[in-house]
Amino acid sequence: MHSLPIRVGLVDTTNTVDAETMSAVAAALNVQVTRDLPQAWHVNATVSYLPNKEKIPQGVWPVQLVKILPPHEGGFHLTKHHQPYAKVLATPGSNEWTIDASHEILEMLVDSAGNRLQASEAIRILGGDVVDAPGKFEYLVEVCDPCEADEFGYQIDGYAMSDFITPHYYDYVAVAGTRYSFTGAIKRPRQLLKGGYISFVNLELDEVQQILWVDPAHPPVLRNLGPASGDSLRAFVESKTHHEVNERRAQSRGTAPTVFGRLREYRGVLSEAAKTRAAYYR
Repeated sequence: MHSLPIRVGLVDTTNTVDAETMSAVAAALNVQVTRDLPQAWHVNATVSYLPNKEKIPQGVWPVQLVKILPPHEGGFHLTKHHQPYAKVLATPGSNEWTIDASHEILEMLVDSAGNRLQASEAIRILGGDVVDAPGKFEYLVEVCDPCEADEFGYQIDGYAMSDFITPHYYDYVAVAGTRYSFTGAIKRPRQLLKGGYISFVNLELDEVQQILWVDPAHPPVLRNLGPASGDSLRAFVESKTHHEVNERRAQSRGTAPTVFGRLREYRGVLSEAAKTRAAYYR
């Protein structure tokens, strides 16, 4: 029996993104969640653009473009009825937010409650890298965090989408030919790429911990986040991490805009091709 698809709606609450761009981004995101995500995760979902921010249809999980995210607030939220929604910081004058929207949507679809844990080998920092360690941790399943840096994303129709891990990321041993992230950027279980982070429950300490590598110029660091609190583990982790990650991402985008520059050029080519095609039907 097939489950009914989850409906995700992309909403611009900032009134800064034109409807044509919103529709095109929603279409690209829909390709990702209908074509790419189900190759790894059992998810049945669609994404569409909601043009009226004041009218959110029943049953739709909204992803809202916003002008500001407070330091204590991440992108993932639950309503008082425990229904998920997300907020994405819009970047005035650019479409860099598309990879962030992809990130939030993928993680929301794979773990709608924000509490999904997966047991696997423990990890530690050794020689400036993250390697396996004796024991076991329970990892918070955040499918984009270990590979979230912009450089590891990929494009759909000229818009940047986030890479994401597969369930094999939690395998106990590496096996040749196994895909650990969709793009293949991650080469082995529990590998942490520069610019990302991974969160887990250390049962021996009864605390949430995290290895954070948001600054590629420096080695990763281990942080103790303390006992979990709040509506969900993911919201708790984001409240401790999201502001720092966003600051670092904004800095890197300001100094290395080449990825998004190439995408702008590609969208320009697509736009001209669309105009040429439309001329045939006049």
